[in-house]
Amino acid sequence: MRRILMFNHVTADGYFAGSDGNLNWVVPDEEIDKAAVQRMPTIDTILLGRRTYELFEAYWPHALNDSETAADPHDPSRRSSTLRDMAVWINEANKLVFSRTLKKVGWKNTRILSEIDPPAIQGMKREQGRDMIVFGSRSVVSALTKHGLIDEYQFVVNPVLLGQGKPLMEGISNGAKLKLRESMQYPSGNVVLRYERADA
Repeated sequence: MRRILMFNHVTADGYFAGSDGNLNWVVPDEEIDKAAVQRMPTIDTILLGRRTYELFEAYWPHALNDSETAADPHDPSRRSSTLRDMAVWINEANKLVFSRTLKKVGWKNTRILSEIDPPAIQGMKREQGRDMIVFGSRSVVSALTKHGLIDEYQFVVNPVLLGQGKPLMEGISNGAKLKLRESMQYPSGNVVLRYERADA
């Protein structure tokens, strides 16, 4: 059965974006990027909300312009071959965009779904294929969490305090207990925490 994973950077005080949506606080980390690239063969589908899709579509196709490296979307002055590998995978992966307002898309391997339908998502999880992953996309993360559809949460906790910003989830009336699967510290000060639902 396919799983749904969530991957997001968060600050030490719990925000996933600045008040204006910016991510310029993210602490770059080549080792985390390399680990992400190693996991990519196990994932074939990216789930996105409209806003995150538009940010991705504006950036990642152009990240392939250089034949050897790609720039970090959080810090364009930083380039690496690892980020180019990431760009290749993102461009080739299937992309599902949940949006009621987006009418057409131009990025290859992209399909629009007007809403998150829990039975339909469960059906997708039973289909043949590799795992699915959510990047950013607060509304998608919140809706999938509300219906118990995310199997693993991957948080990159950055050594940053914003003081104010946007929380990753909203509108979740009943929480869920999580079980720590892995914890990894990096010299950058970032900590990766991987949790799965305790009732899974």
